[in-house]
Amino acid sequence: MGLCPFPVVACKVEAGSCPQKEKVAYRDGLRKESLSCRLHRCKKRNGKKETSTGSNTIRILTAGMKTLIIPPDYSGITIPEKPKLKFLEKVPNVPKATRQPKNLRDICGPSLEATEFTEGQYGIMALDGGYLRWEHMEMMRLTINRHLNPKTMFAVWRIPAPYKPVTRKGLGHRMGGGKGAIAFYVTAVKSGRLLVEVGGHCEFSQVEYFLNQVVKKLPFKAKAVSRKSLQEMREIKEERRRSNQNPWTFERIIKANMLGVRKHLSPYDLTLKGCYWGRFYLPDRI
Repeated sequence: MGLCPFPVVACKVEAGSCPQKEKVAYRDGLRKESLSCRLHRCKKRNGKKETSTGSNTIRILTAGMKTLIIPPDYSGITIPEKPKLKFLEKVPNVPKATRQPKNLRDICGPSLEATEFTEGQYGIMALDGGYLRWEHMEMMRLTINRHLNPKTMFAVWRIPAPYKPVTRKGLGHRMGGGKGAIAFYVTAVKSGRLLVEVGGHCEFSQVEYFLNQVVKKLPFKAKAVSRKSLQEMREIKEERRRSNQNPWTFERIIKANMLGVRKHLSPYDLTLKGCYWGRFYLPDRI
């Protein structure tokens, strides 16, 4: 602030006057009450605050009422002794591993296990079927444990360690000679299965970021969900099925064998009705 260019002359205060009535004389001879005196007079006006912007009034700014959101209740959630994801073995502990044929039925169709939350409030759900290798599980473990706060969060697996053997033959090996040697092990995952659960004293916005990082690196489609969003997804799917006005559904067409369509269908199209798997699979089919 700059200094006033005009001289200031202070006048004497008469005896017996109010000490708050301080007056200052300016160069032009006009006298104005000081800020403290105006504030004192404003408080005495029956608690009323002046809102005008005149020369002899002041505006008092007050904070308004705020609508605060009630925080969620975490009273029923307990943090386990070991909150982080545990290490999974790369090879199953069996006395002798047997080579198995390639069976794709373990990744076709909807999952019948690990479809509901048990301990956590958030997790990763598979939208398609596929196989998870040990490298994928280690990536999930390292990424989640790195962002996890062990004092307020925890995570648990919903899938077993790799158990299904996959065989490979050496590079340049001639055809024949029987089935190849076991190269690695995988875990079969069906659509709708939860891979991992995260819970604790946290909200979905706090865990969604690193769960989406894991989703991008998985070998099949997946999505980060919560208890609420999973229930909404199922309600939307059921509402679409009930409000469908098209009488020519895929199930009705293949059941009646219209135009001889069955000769073009795969067995999975007949059993799964065009959902989850098959030659005519559509993810949003009703």
